[in-house]
Amino acid sequence: MSKSIAFVVSGLFVAGNLFAQSEPQQSPAPVGESQLSARNPPPLDPKNMDMSVKPQDDFYLYANGGWMKRNPVPPELSRWGSFDELTDKNNNAIREISEKAAASQGSGQANNGKAAPTDLQKVGDFYASGMDEKAIDVAGVKPLEGEFKMIDAIKDRSDVLKEIGHLQSIGIPALFSFESGQDDKNSAMVIAQASQGGLGMPDRDYYTREDEASKKLRGQYVEHVAKMFALLGEQPSQASEHANKVVALETSLAKASRTRVEMRDSEKNYNKMKASELQALTPDWNWSAFVKVLHLTEVADFNVGQPDFFKAVNQVFVGVPVDDWKAYLRWQLIHSLAASLPADFVNEDFAFFGKAMTGAEQLKPRWKRVLATTYPIIGQLVGKLFVAEYFPPEAKARALEMVNNLRDALADRIKALEWMDEPTKQEALKKLAAFSVKIGYPDEWRDYSALKIDRGPFVANVIRGNAFETAWNLQKIGKPVNRREWRMSPQRVNAYNNSTMNEIVFPAGILQPPFFNPKADDAVNYGGIGSVIGHEMTHGFDDEGRKYDAAGNLRDWWTPAAIQAFMERSKAVVAQYASYEPLPGSHINGQLTQGENIADIGGLKIAYSALEKMLSEKGRLEKIDGFTPEQRFFLGYAQIRRENQRERDLKMRLNMDSHAPSRFRTIGPLSNLTEFQKAFELPDNCPMVRPPDQRVNIW
Repeated sequence: MSKSIAFVVSGLFVAGNLFAQSEPQQSPAPVGESQLSARNPPPLDPKNMDMSVKPQDDFYLYANGGWMKRNPVPPELSRWGSFDELTDKNNNAIREISEKAAASQGSGQANNGKAAPTDLQKVGDFYASGMDEKAIDVAGVKPLEGEFKMIDAIKDRSDVLKEIGHLQSIGIPALFSFESGQDDKNSAMVIAQASQGGLGMPDRDYYTREDEASKKLRGQYVEHVAKMFALLGEQPSQASEHANKVVALETSLAKASRTRVEMRDSEKNYNKMKASELQALTPDWNWSAFVKVLHLTEVADFNVGQPDFFKAVNQVFVGVPVDDWKAYLRWQLIHSLAASLPADFVNEDFAFFGKAMTGAEQLKPRWKRVLATTYPIIGQLVGKLFVAEYFPPEAKARALEMVNNLRDALADRIKALEWMDEPTKQEALKKLAAFSVKIGYPDEWRDYSALKIDRGPFVANVIRGNAFETAWNLQKIGKPVNRREWRMSPQRVNAYNNSTMNEIVFPAGILQPPFFNPKADDAVNYGGIGSVIGHEMTHGFDDEGRKYDAAGNLRDWWTPAAIQAFMERSKAVVAQYASYEPLPGSHINGQLTQGENIADIGGLKIAYSALEKMLSEKGRLEKIDGFTPEQRFFLGYAQIRRENQRERDLKMRLNMDSHAPSRFRTIGPLSNLTEFQKAFELPDNCPMVRPPDQRVNIW
């Protein structure tokens, strides 16, 4: 996506497609009694394995081959795996909650405005307005008339600036990204963050690559933009002209943008400057006027993530004719809001961003698309209702116990490292001890009382929701950091490490089978959620996370000798994954995926160490289904990575995803572990065992 993240955060997994309307899920009926009982499947089901494959040849297929044969990618998706299955279950639960809220006699429509809407009413009204497809189609683009009039009224560059500011105030990141974020070198404070952005396609490489496939996709993109303009009522020749101008403008932004690998360098992305310095960098872009449009007083300090990009923005701002700006801003408006518009816009948006880019075959049912829209707008409102029904306190307590066990295991490994000197070890242990742990849901819920939601036009709810979220984000500029804040909705099937907060976060959504099963033996849970916990902990010490100290400040706390030793070992990670070729001629980008790969390998080791320590203290477990605890640990790890994926989606993700494909997130880490080889008695020199001199050993 074109909008960059203002805080330094590393996640376990980005579930589903890389576009707003594509939260991964299938389409069974709403959750009922029978479905609820199915939320706790067997911890390890032998039917999911393929015993015809030897574990020494391909452990991914050995552990998951049966499941993969029975679970083709649904036509509405580009891939299907464990994350998607669990998200599907969660979304069915959320659907039931939303439908009950929408049908409630206490709905916003029923109370006639006599009392302030409750959280439940807002969830119900948002869902009801999104589900009223007939009303959405009848209204057409009329709810956006005011927005189009503002764009049409632009007369000069001063008006262009104001309109870009206005669009950004309603959550549409035209031209670049502007938001709040922690100061990387003063993590107690929030400052303004300006970053590259403004693109319609999800990455700058789609505009710059000259291979035939990229050229073809660019041609399809121009056609898509033209079709969207035609849906607004433009004649074909005018729509085509506007589309070409839009893509030309976006291409100029793309050429000035850093690559995804370059964007991983936190030090290069930290360029703090005073307002006067930023104004000198972009003399024709009036920052004082821009922030006023966003309802901010004068902003003293900015972090400008990519200064060269903003030099180019200044040139684009001056060089692009006003009429071209009008076309670009109309495009940004309908592109960002396509999922909330009538069916013609939704279908055309899916034709390019779904079919052409990811290979998905059909549009998701409307209820799934509406639920996907709730995440960035009323995520905590929905999450609060979700955890009340589906996340018991005992699950939170057990997860916290595992976190503490893994923290101890990582501390032991740091103390025993041969390559790290003592001064760096002490700082690393200090950082580990300072980790903040958030599990399940926030201690303080967001206040949505000022957000207006009704059963009027769905797109109006979306715009008001985006404006509410943007204002909430920007009002933090210049204020102390709220360390109790969550950056992810509790119903999400994901987890993250935020380096500037020095925290690890595990939402309630992922603390369920197959990742975490209260009825499972410890071996499976440590292989599942334990490896997830270890993954997020290790992010604090990967190639970028290691640059942040215990307080979350970007500073050099390693000795030169320790840095050199780490760099040598991290080169081995890059080389290992760069050697993998998921598609003929398409290798994994070892540099782009480096941090996630380090976290996968380290997290698996830490989880295994924690399990072994626990077994030594509590006593060994018996075999289950013929598998030892160690074997069940590695099978538990493999099953959370199971996935089927369309080739087109895989190709796209090899270009832009910081995660390796699931198959290689399984065989890559396991092939480095002596413990894995021993658990399954694998011979040396087999495909699943890397030669000792090539094994990665960092954490």
